[in-house]
Amino acid sequence: MDEGGLLGGKFLFKKLPDGLLDKTRVRCTICKAEFKYHRSSSSLAYHLRAKHPTESTSTGPRQSTLQEYGACGRITKNVREKVTNSLVVWIAKNCRPVSIVEDDGLREVIRAASGDECYNLPSRGTIVSRLHTLYGDQRAQQSSKLVQVRNVALTGDHWTSVNNDNYLGVMAHFIDNDWTMQSFALTVSKTEERHYAEACADHFLNVANEWKIKDKVTTLGTDSARNMVAAARLLPFEHMPCMAHILQRTVTVSLNDSAFERALAKCRKIVGHFKHSPANAQELKEQQAAHGHQTEPLVQDVPTRWNSTLEMIKRIQRNKFGLTTILTQQNSKVTMLTDQELDRLQKLEELLEPCRYVTELLGGERYVSCSMVLPALCHLFRIMEPSDDDPVYVLRFKKIFTTDLAQPRDSNNLTWLKIATALDPRFKDLKCLSKDERREVWASVHDLLMSETDAHQPSAQTTEEPSPKKSKMSICLLGSPDSDKEEEEDAIDCCLNLYKAEPKIDIGECPLQWWLKREGAHARLAPIARKYLSTPATTVPCERLFSLSGHIIQKKRASLSSDNVNRIVCLSNCAFGSVRICIEQYKIFNLFYQLSF
Repeated sequence: MDEGGLLGGKFLFKKLPDGLLDKTRVRCTICKAEFKYHRSSSSLAYHLRAKHPTESTSTGPRQSTLQEYGACGRITKNVREKVTNSLVVWIAKNCRPVSIVEDDGLREVIRAASGDECYNLPSRGTIVSRLHTLYGDQRAQQSSKLVQVRNVALTGDHWTSVNNDNYLGVMAHFIDNDWTMQSFALTVSKTEERHYAEACADHFLNVANEWKIKDKVTTLGTDSARNMVAAARLLPFEHMPCMAHILQRTVTVSLNDSAFERALAKCRKIVGHFKHSPANAQELKEQQAAHGHQTEPLVQDVPTRWNSTLEMIKRIQRNKFGLTTILTQQNSKVTMLTDQELDRLQKLEELLEPCRYVTELLGGERYVSCSMVLPALCHLFRIMEPSDDDPVYVLRFKKIFTTDLAQPRDSNNLTWLKIATALDPRFKDLKCLSKDERREVWASVHDLLMSETDAHQPSAQTTEEPSPKKSKMSICLLGSPDSDKEEEEDAIDCCLNLYKAEPKIDIGECPLQWWLKREGAHARLAPIARKYLSTPATTVPCERLFSLSGHIIQKKRASLSSDNVNRIVCLSNCAFGSVRICIEQYKIFNLFYQLSF
């Protein structure tokens, strides 16, 4: 009770003429009504509720009821729904196992965050049901996108989990009507059959039929495994071998039996000496700190891990002083590289660095990569040209490299790559090709325009109406059908000349934005450009399906059931996959492309 007042000051004691307070009489401060007061405020509270309901809510603190006490701190139904939906998105985005909702630690975290000590996580059945709904909505959106486009490129790859289960991942790539590169996973399905060519071909056909895009598929990108190449021959699609696989195979072949092998063998022993001993690894960290270097472990090269040999060399070069100190103090049987061997590795690093640039450049999925294959290979061949200053072992490496890299080019889909390069406004001068090849490419584009025109002409049997019989004179005046064909040839030549007359754009600019602005001016050529530029140069985007969250995901996928792998991985890739920023890749390519031409 406030001094001189009751119920939060709503009632005041009556003041006597001598200035004292009458403790038996009170007055309402709102309506000035007087009441008797006998040490109980219940009648006063009743007056507030009856006469002044808007003021009765702030009558001071009171003891909570049991129902009110139980509801205190409990999250509402709407908040509970948001938490459940957030859990579903988190599981899909990070490829978490559905069983994580049974984790006691996660429950305690949410209880502490929400303040609801009675909160319980949703059941596995609820999470699975929400995942199915989320996947269904996402699949419907993707299907609607595929309906609106004319051409779709596929990439596929097989993967074996730590549980020895085989999965086939297939991704779709296309350029939409706004000239934006679209890429998402169609399936990550478990396969039981042996990976014979016929079985692989059937799997790809089943995916195309399931998504109703069989007639729209233009190319199928795979690695260069024999079964995949043979499967591609059985399919009605153009085959696009993965250029990253081809390039890394060339690097591996060039390193075998090379003069660098002895130095690389010593590098592997040094890396093993520090990776297999925590004490040695700790000494390396101390030496790195003493020399002011970044703390980093050494890397062991693996033939199937791209650019791992280059990374092993670079880290040993950066830590050579610390490694020399440790190995000398330990008097270890593992010896440090000599100065001559370090010089050889430095030359090898200079040879392998451009290969890493090209591999990373061609592995993108959010920008045009197919048109960059031939210019990138041209750059590599220029880098590998013999020089008078090259030692014998470098000349040998360059010779093996260029010989091996030139061999797969005969089996690649060169026609597709050349047309894609011509339709990219950055490379349409075709400097990466000889003059004879340039003429052949433009002749191929000319034939494509003719085919495109013939395909869109209505059939004479269905559209032509019976016309009156013409006289011989009128037939002579109108001319023969050959004249119409000549006019069409002239129109196509004019279309190509108009495109070739356009100024070439800078290497850092986006070709799709160029086509978006000039689609009206090149209406005949635009559909062909959209078709050829949508094909990826590698299968790297498809292989990322199995490494969405880095190396840790390998362990987490082992705990996912095969029924949920497809939905969760596809959701993670399609709905929540991070967009790769390509402008840095263009900058990297710009650095060495200018050296090539």
